[in-house]
Amino acid sequence: MAVKIRLKRMGAKKKPFYRIVVADSRSPRDGRFIEEIGYYDPLKTPAVININEAKAAEWLRKGAQLTDTTKALFNKVGINKNVAGGEGQ
Repeated sequence: MAVKIRLKRMGAKKKPFYRIVVADSRSPRDGRFIEEIGYYDPLKTPAVININEAKAAEWLRKGAQLTDTTKALFNKVGINKNVAGGEGQ
């Protein structure tokens, strides 16, 4: 089972709000997920990004892959540096 950390779209039409979730890569974008680890609200100024670093590090150690968008969000918040230290097991 390939697991990815990706965005799940929520909110109303033209007003997106995203949850950062851990999901099987075969499940639909807004479908079933394993665990929610944060959220991203691009409409606020500045954009609000909240990620649970402990859960993210745990899933990355287990082999979960970041999508390109979530990788950019992690870099923007500066979490990748902290999480990368835990990946080298």
